[in-house]
Amino acid sequence: MSYERIGTGATAVGIKTKEGVVLAAEKRVSYGGFVMSRGGKKVFTIKDRFGLAFAGLFSDIQTLNRTMNVLIHSYELENNRPISVYSAARLLSIILYQNKWLPYISEVIFGGVDESGTHLYVMDMLGSLIEDVYAAIGSGAPIAIGIIESKYRDDMPLDEAAQIAVEAVSAAIKRDALSGDGVDVVTIRPGKVTEKFVSLIT
Repeated sequence: MSYERIGTGATAVGIKTKEGVVLAAEKRVSYGGFVMSRGGKKVFTIKDRFGLAFAGLFSDIQTLNRTMNVLIHSYELENNRPISVYSAARLLSIILYQNKWLPYISEVIFGGVDESGTHLYVMDMLGSLIEDVYAAIGSGAPIAIGIIESKYRDDMPLDEAAQIAVEAVSAAIKRDALSGDGVDVVTIRPGKVTEKFVSLIT
């Protein structure tokens, strides 16, 4: 199911390095040919260790973010230990699959840092779970992924990965009418999360 058919879209990307994970997404909320908002938040953090970037129906984005916040906090309180990145991502994939007959119209990039290192997972709306070093989702993904593929290196610093993420989303904004209005960026390092907004107005 394409985002053009359901009347909404977005561009979000994620990149994993040895230092950490970066997630980025643009801010436009559009339905069909109408821009409803220029300030939509599509990148979120949880417990200073995890990040989510979404593309899709905005109400579903907000619902999934709230759900994951509650479930991760609940898991860690009940088990008295941190949840791993994989376990948290697997939890989200199960939620998506359980709702396959009335799905959340959303793709997700889930990343984070735990004792085993840095991890990045990408999921479709039915919960398919794939670990990768970088990913792009949404209506602008075909453009964004080309930028990342041409510049990614295994040994790149996290700050450089953040710059590439912004470049990738910016390139998608220029070609995808459903994306626009600046870029939210989240970087996750062990023990530290940074959030910033990059304006693309020249």
